[in-house]
Amino acid sequence: MLHANTLRFLEQLKKHNNKEWMDTNRKMYLDAKADFEVFTESILQIMVTIDTDLVGLTAKNCTFRINRDVRFSANKAPYKTNMALYISKGGKKTTNAGYYCHIEPGGSFLAGGMWMPMAPELKKIRQEIDYNWKEFKVITAKKTFQNQFSDLERREGNVLSRPPKGYDAENPAIEYLKLKSFIASNPLSDEVLKSKNLNNEVLTAFKTVQPFIHFLNKAIDTE
Repeated sequence: MLHANTLRFLEQLKKHNNKEWMDTNRKMYLDAKADFEVFTESILQIMVTIDTDLVGLTAKNCTFRINRDVRFSANKAPYKTNMALYISKGGKKTTNAGYYCHIEPGGSFLAGGMWMPMAPELKKIRQEIDYNWKEFKVITAKKTFQNQFSDLERREGNVLSRPPKGYDAENPAIEYLKLKSFIASNPLSDEVLKSKNLNNEVLTAFKTVQPFIHFLNKAIDTE
């Protein structure tokens, strides 16, 4: 679970997203950062027992800096107003699919999969779905997966308007082959965020999405 002061820090940062406030409240930030790292380690301790690809990872391999890269953004706010972890084979900087937890009061969510893979990885994933459609369908149609995530995300900009090159519109997997990201996600309420059940909620979602993540990583590892 997370300390109430960590959530309070994120709430205050959203209201005062500037360097002056951060400098004045640096201890509050450092305490929140340490708390989130402890939370991440507690999730990792369980995850490595069910997914051996994650053995050897530490919180540092899975968490992100709070500073935003504003060089190419119209939004010049210097800090992220969330804390997040991404647990993936090889760490957060790899191109592998992984498990994601986004903590932001009023906007928290859990997810698993791969966001906007590059062309070579995207090609491999589509090919794997096409070749092993029955396996993919079993994973995404499983009752536990449906109850947790319903389906993969199909937000605007994430779906091609036409079938990708080389695939027929009548392909039974076409609605998945048209995806540009492969993400399963569900929201995390503030009530759960503040409860002792947070770790269980995170781990349940991660365990449910594990076969999907392994399917994606198997595709990427294919020569």
